[in-house]
Amino acid sequence: MHVGILTLEFHLGEASSLKDKRRLVKSLLSRLRSRFNVSAAEVDALESWQRAVLGVVCVANDAAYLDEVMAAVARYVETDRSLQLQGYSTEII
Repeated sequence: MHVGILTLEFHLGEASSLKDKRRLVKSLLSRLRSRFNVSAAEVDALESWQRAVLGVVCVANDAAYLDEVMAAVARYVETDRSLQLQGYSTEII
């Protein structure tokens, strides 16, 4: 069994309050879960309204498959205009 972990760091330029941030993050998390069949949650910077850190996790029996899924998720969030991806890191356990 292998576990893929993707940590995404965003700057939320459109957010002017925590309510705006929650709306943007909740929308992205929902899209990631349905499109890629992964688990995803906000994991850091919970009180900062222009910064978000998300964790995305997937479990599979093939590490190469997990690498492909994590890369696809990263490519997908890079194209989202409402969120500016500041950086990401991937780990396969």
